[in-house]
Amino acid sequence: MYKHILIATDGSDLAGKGVAHGLELAKGLGATVTFVHVTEPFPALAWGGAMAGYVAGDELVYYEESARKYAREVLEKCKAEADALGVGSRSLHIENRTPAEAILETAGAESCDLIVMASHGRRGIGRLVLGSQTAEVVSLTEIPVLVVR
Repeated sequence: MYKHILIATDGSDLAGKGVAHGLELAKGLGATVTFVHVTEPFPALAWGGAMAGYVAGDELVYYEESARKYAREVLEKCKAEADALGVGSRSLHIENRTPAEAILETAGAESCDLIVMASHGRRGIGRLVLGSQTAEVVSLTEIPVLVVR
């Protein structure tokens, strides 16, 4: 049924449930997996102030280095879990994008036929205030999405 599954992860415990669920599904179906971790752009508000050029520049470098290190750790853990289950996988770290945008673009570019994501399942004002990358992916894609709560 599904041959290539995109599993999105931010490294959180909740996302870990999505990773585990997606890997079990991939194992059962004999599918391959592409793990995606997205780093959002450096916050624009950090550029304010009199010393903005110097301070924000240093903060940007630190932000990017930290994000790359964290992404590497998250994706290495996902790869190890896939290897332990005998599931073929590859990992992608996408920088300076919103998660939903990067997930949608990657799913199309990689010819994925299922997207697996975790969600808190917030409703109402909580969803409006916090936003929902999962809801955005679900509403904008034609690829099936499996939402793990």
